[in-house]
Amino acid sequence: MPKTSARLLALLSLLQARRDWPGALLAERLEVSPRTVRRDVDRLRELGYPVVAFKGPDGGYRLDAGASLPPLLFDDDQAVALTVALRTAAATGAGIGESAARALTTVRQVMPARLRHRVDALRVTAVERTGAPPRPQADPRVLLALSSAVHAGEVLRFDYSPAYAPAAEDGGEAPPVRRVEPHRLVTWGGRWYLVAWDLDREDWRIFRADRIVPRTPTGPRFPPREVPGGDVAAFVAARFQGSEGPGAWPCRGEVILDAPAGEVAAYVRDGIVEEDGPERCRVVLGAWSWAGLAAYLGRFDVDIEVVGPAELRNAFARLARRYAAAASKAP
Repeated sequence: MPKTSARLLALLSLLQARRDWPGALLAERLEVSPRTVRRDVDRLRELGYPVVAFKGPDGGYRLDAGASLPPLLFDDDQAVALTVALRTAAATGAGIGESAARALTTVRQVMPARLRHRVDALRVTAVERTGAPPRPQADPRVLLALSSAVHAGEVLRFDYSPAYAPAAEDGGEAPPVRRVEPHRLVTWGGRWYLVAWDLDREDWRIFRADRIVPRTPTGPRFPPREVPGGDVAAFVAARFQGSEGPGAWPCRGEVILDAPAGEVAAYVRDGIVEEDGPERCRVVLGAWSWAGLAAYLGRFDVDIEVVGPAELRNAFARLARRYAAAASKAP
C-alpha cells in the first residue's frame, strides 16, 4: 500500500477514535508535519469525509456527521465486536433481527479476505431459555421515539396496553393515556423498558416498551429528576426483585452448600457465592417467599446447612414434611 494511502487510513482511524484532535497531536501520532496533516485532511474531504477544523489554543480537527455515509473504517477488533453485536441482535428484544442480518451481510462484503475469514469462523447463536414463553419484540421505531423523548427531556404521552387483554364481551373503557417524564430506556432479561416519572400517579414507574404506543406531539420540557438511590440500574434491579431497596428481596437467607463455589456460582444470578473450603461454599440469596427460597436451594442436590434466618430453617422443615408425605403415598 502506498505510504500516503496508509497514512490516510491511519488519520481516519484516529479521527474516528475521539471527537477532537489537536493538529499538533495528530502530527505527532502520524510522525509527520502539521502541513502534511492539513494536506491529508483535504484529501479525506475530497473522498467525502466531513472533517472540520476548529480554532483555539489547541486548534485541530474533528470528524462530523455528513449528509451521506462515506466508507467506514474498522480495525480488526472493531470488526469482530460488530459481528458479535449483529449476530446476537435477535436476542436483544428490539425487533431488529432481520435488519441486523442484512447489515452483517453488507459489512461482510466490504471486509478484506483476511478479516472475512476471521469473522466467518466466529459462530454465535443466541439461545432462549428452555420452556420460556417467547418474548414480545419491541418495535425499533418505538424505541427511537422513546429514546428521543429521553434525550430531549420532553413529557411523553402514550397508550399502554394491559398485560392481559380484557375479553371482548367485557365492554370496558379504554385505559387512559399515560403522561410521564421519561428518564431512561433500559434492557433487562431480553426486554426493553422505559423508566419514567408518572405525572398522574406522582411516582416512578417502569413500562414495557413492547406495550407502548407513543402519541404525538410530545409535551413540554421538564427539569430532570433523580431516580431513588441515584443509580438507574440498581433501581430497576430492585423493582424486579420486589423491593424498593437496592438489590433486596422480601426474603433473604444464608446457607452453606457442600459443593464447590465455582459450580454453584454459575447458577446463582442475584446472590453472593463465597468459598468456604475446597468443596463447600457460602451462599446468600433472596426470593419472593421462604418456601420458594428453600426449594430453589434444594435443587443443588447437595447437603445444606442453614446459617439463617429462622424463617428459612422453618421453610426447609415444612418442605421436608410435604416431600416425605408425598413419597409415602402409594401410586
